[in-house]
Amino acid sequence: MTSNSAITQVLETDIWVKATWEEFLNFAEDSAWEKGKFYYYQKHMRVEMSPVGPLHGRQNSIMACVVILFATLRNIRVVQFTNTSFRKAGIGEFQPDLAYYIGSDLRVPPDDSNSAVDLNQYDPPNLIVEIGASSFNDDLGGKRLLYEDAGISEYWVERANTREVFAFAINGGGSGRIQESRVLPGLEIALVEEALNRSQTQDDGEINRWLIQTFSQG
Repeated sequence: MTSNSAITQVLETDIWVKATWEEFLNFAEDSAWEKGKFYYYQKHMRVEMSPVGPLHGRQNSIMACVVILFATLRNIRVVQFTNTSFRKAGIGEFQPDLAYYIGSDLRVPPDDSNSAVDLNQYDPPNLIVEIGASSFNDDLGGKRLLYEDAGISEYWVERANTREVFAFAINGGGSGRIQESRVLPGLEIALVEEALNRSQTQDDGEINRWLIQTFSQG
């Protein structure tokens, strides 16, 4: 994690910058940065400008389809949030590409507000997905530490350029690689990667029909 002494250096995005919580909020709530993704961890902040190209957008959609279709066909309760901010005031904030509440025993935030989800009032999501190209190293590094401390149960990182998925189960403040999801038992990470690879030659209808057939056989 890179430390910088001047908060003005946050204008250079995609790096961790030393900042107070108040300084972080000034940027996170500034309309000039409304397209940015904000993270705060151990008195450092990071701003990423949201990708707008088809690489990130399509893969984000495919990942979402895999999770939702699997949960639907296995009768697992799931609630999805896209590019949503989750905040524990004064301590930390994260804004992942995809976040999921899976199962029936979690305090899920309602969709009646556009403010950051208050993690002092609601549970954190138990599955987080980040899709990274330029941010990939930090997705595996600083962000993984953030999610370990935030109480996330499972974390997936996709390397967008190669469509590899690195999945981690988090327990007791640490994380380890897994090849099958713990929060979605029976979902193999290799299948997630196959769906992403199919997106290079198949349309969404073809991929979804394949997913439905595959999940129905399980």
